[in-house]
Amino acid sequence: MLRAYKYRLYPSKAQAKLLGATLEECRWLYNNTLSYRKQAWETQKRHADWHETKRRIPILKQQRAWLKDVYSQVLQNVTERVDLAYKAFFRRVAGGETPGYPRFKGKGRYDSFTYTQTGFKLDGSHLQLSKIGRVWLVLHRPIAGTVKTLTIRRSSTGKWYACFTAELPEPLPS
Repeated sequence: MLRAYKYRLYPSKAQAKLLGATLEECRWLYNNTLSYRKQAWETQKRHADWHETKRRIPILKQQRAWLKDVYSQVLQNVTERVDLAYKAFFRRVAGGETPGYPRFKGKGRYDSFTYTQTGFKLDGSHLQLSKIGRVWLVLHRPIAGTVKTLTIRRSSTGKWYACFTAELPEPLPS
């Protein structure tokens, strides 16, 4: 059983700038991956899968220096999000629903990034994020279970949140 925990982050101005830059690099990679997959289909009539797009990340890091400032598993998760968007599209097409092709993200329209199992550490009232630093958070309740993922999210009002997904050994009583 999975359970989510959401906590408010209070980054310094420098950390908020790094968090925002990370979001923009993730948005750029999302759009680049979407464009690559779309172009692969239009020109060669082939599907570029998740593994192929994930293998492009080191090449893109050489071309775009800012990508080196983002933790590698965060970038891999971005390509996975594109893959999930395509899978949802094809599932809706097969089901006869209105499909809704995956869309490009405009500036400020990408609001979260995810660390999968590594790259972060919860240390009391601080959260250590790889490539960003120690960010203060309000841990208003303890996390039960084993933490699996951490998603950093910027709300529409500009506030930052840390959303942990923890795996519990058995369901909690209601």
